[in-house]
Amino acid sequence: MKCSRQLVLSSLAVLVLSACSSSPAERRQAKDSFAYLDAKDFHDWTMPKDAQSHYYPNYQIPKGDYQGQVGQNVDIRPPQQILNLVPGARSQVQNGKVTLWVVKKSDADSVWRAINDMVDSGKLPVAKKSHNALETGWVRWTSKDEDSEIDTRYDIERVQANHRYGIQISLVQWRQKESQKEATIPQRQRYTAYMTNLVTTHYDAERRAEERRKAKAMVNNIPVAMGTDRSGLPVIIARAPYDIFWQRVTTLLPTLGFNIKDRNHSQGTVKVRYVGIDDDTLAQHGLKPLDLQTGSYTLLLGDLSNRTSINVTNDKDKPIPEKQMKQIVAAWKALIDKPDSKNSQ
Repeated sequence: MKCSRQLVLSSLAVLVLSACSSSPAERRQAKDSFAYLDAKDFHDWTMPKDAQSHYYPNYQIPKGDYQGQVGQNVDIRPPQQILNLVPGARSQVQNGKVTLWVVKKSDADSVWRAINDMVDSGKLPVAKKSHNALETGWVRWTSKDEDSEIDTRYDIERVQANHRYGIQISLVQWRQKESQKEATIPQRQRYTAYMTNLVTTHYDAERRAEERRKAKAMVNNIPVAMGTDRSGLPVIIARAPYDIFWQRVTTLLPTLGFNIKDRNHSQGTVKVRYVGIDDDTLAQHGLKPLDLQTGSYTLLLGDLSNRTSINVTNDKDKPIPEKQMKQIVAAWKALIDKPDSKNSQ
């Protein structure tokens, strides 16, 4: 199966040096002269008669058959960096291959699930696929640094070595202007890094989305119960960290009949006016009206690490009776057990 997708490099934070270049080639090339390519070959040094030579190895040029680009073919762009978006992962780049190493198998499983999600959602074309490996279809890249669009294909597989688990990405085919050719090592490294960053970016987006879903579920379903403070006085205890509970209490109070007048996150105070729970909410959740007089109240929230305490005082800064606090707890529980669209937002 032959597939093609176009991926814009700007989404992968590709840096482009845009000095005064007028063409993609000039963006990849040094601005200085390439006259050194026309330099004459070296010749043996002829020592004057009776002169004594002294040899210093400081600037000796090693002998060997070195392969590499010269002149206008030298790519001056900085190497593409691997984005550190997988917690605890270390990237290894070797011969144009990139391997993301993690210690926990569960972390490798998460990255592999992200890759499969890219395939299932059509973001990554696939030619062949097995349980622990896949071969992509043609992936098209567009960049201002290149003379034309570039198509690449990759092998992506799970690997394991030295009690570590990894995802290895290798570039297997490359073509430009619809003609296949062998990619240079710098090109292999750059475009393998692009694909690796595409995977890690998708993984990071999925992880953040899952964290948001968990946070929303936690905000919408915070258990509350009666407790006591250090002085033995009754307080309401919410089983959620302070910042999480703060988001929930300010959205739920109006449903409980409290209109918010003022709030201060750093001080943990919420000033409200009780006007009573509306009849529709009472009927929908099987509630009874709170035994509170219409008027001003203050909620004082305390940070207990993984829990939050709530003290409720009247307009005279006196704690309300325990009976009334129990009514608030009962109403809260009813709203959690049977949330409506207003409360779940």
